[in-house]
Amino acid sequence: MMMDGWTGMAGYGLGHWLVFVVMVAVVLYPIGRILGRIGLSPFWSVLAVIPLVNLIALWVLAFSDWPGTSSDTQST
Repeated sequence: MMMDGWTGMAGYGLGHWLVFVVMVAVVLYPIGRILGRIGLSPFWSVLAVIPLVNLIALWVLAFSDWPGTSSDTQST
Protein backbone atom coordinates (compact mmCIF):
# COMPACT_ATOMS: atom_id res chain seq x y z
CA MET A 1 0.00 0.00 0.00
CA MET A 2 1.10 3.55 -0.62
CA MET A 3 -0.04 4.89 2.76
CA ASP A 4 2.03 2.51 4.88
CA GLY A 5 4.01 4.45 7.45
CA TRP A 6 2.39 7.80 6.78
CA THR A 7 1.99 8.40 10.52
CA GLY A 8 5.76 8.47 10.92
CA MET A 9 5.86 11.67 8.92
CA ALA A 10 3.29 13.45 11.06
CA GLY A 11 5.70 14.72 13.73
CA TYR A 12 7.68 17.92 13.72
CA GLY A 13 11.42 17.89 14.21
CA LEU A 14 13.64 20.12 16.30
CA GLY A 15 14.43 22.32 13.30
CA HIS A 16 10.76 23.06 12.78
CA TRP A 17 10.28 24.16 16.38
CA LEU A 18 13.42 26.33 16.32
CA VAL A 19 12.22 28.15 13.20
CA PHE A 20 8.75 28.49 14.74
CA VAL A 21 10.12 30.04 17.95
CA VAL A 22 12.32 32.47 16.01
CA MET A 23 9.45 33.53 13.74
CA VAL A 24 7.09 34.03 16.69
CA ALA A 25 9.73 36.16 18.44
CA VAL A 26 10.30 38.20 15.27
CA VAL A 27 6.57 38.94 15.08
CA LEU A 28 5.68 39.31 18.77
CA TYR A 29 8.53 41.58 19.88
CA PRO A 30 7.67 44.58 17.67
CA ILE A 31 3.96 44.14 18.29
CA GLY A 32 4.61 44.13 22.04
CA ARG A 33 6.67 47.32 21.72
CA ILE A 34 3.91 49.07 19.79
CA LEU A 35 1.27 48.00 22.28
CA GLY A 36 3.45 49.22 25.15
CA ARG A 37 3.79 52.63 23.52
CA ILE A 38 0.03 53.06 23.23
CA GLY A 39 -0.53 52.12 26.85
CA LEU A 40 -1.54 48.48 26.56
CA SER A 41 0.21 45.47 28.04
CA PRO A 42 2.76 43.93 25.64
CA PHE A 43 1.36 40.53 26.56
CA TRP A 44 -1.64 41.30 24.35
CA SER A 45 0.71 40.63 21.41
CA VAL A 46 0.09 36.90 21.96
CA LEU A 47 -3.25 37.44 20.21
CA ALA A 48 -1.27 37.93 16.99
CA VAL A 49 -0.59 34.19 16.71
CA ILE A 50 -4.21 33.05 17.19
CA PRO A 51 -6.03 32.81 13.85
CA LEU A 52 -9.10 35.02 13.44
CA VAL A 53 -8.54 36.52 16.90
CA ASN A 54 -5.59 38.42 15.43
CA LEU A 55 -7.82 39.99 12.78
CA ILE A 56 -10.49 40.96 15.29
CA ALA A 57 -7.85 42.45 17.62
CA LEU A 58 -6.35 44.42 14.72
CA TRP A 59 -9.72 45.95 13.83
CA VAL A 60 -10.51 46.76 17.47
CA LEU A 61 -7.10 48.40 17.86
CA ALA A 62 -7.51 50.37 14.62
CA PHE A 63 -10.76 51.95 15.75
CA SER A 64 -9.98 52.48 19.43
CA ASP A 65 -8.82 55.78 20.95
CA TRP A 66 -5.06 56.01 21.30
CA PRO A 67 -3.30 58.06 23.98
CA GLY A 68 -2.05 61.41 22.75
CA THR A 69 -4.80 61.74 20.17
CA SER A 70 -8.14 63.34 20.66
CA SER A 71 -11.23 61.85 19.07
CA ASP A 72 -12.76 65.36 18.91
CA THR A 73 -10.20 66.81 16.53
CA GLN A 74 -9.14 65.55 13.17
CA SER A 75 -5.72 66.45 11.81
CA THR A 76 -5.84 67.52 8.19
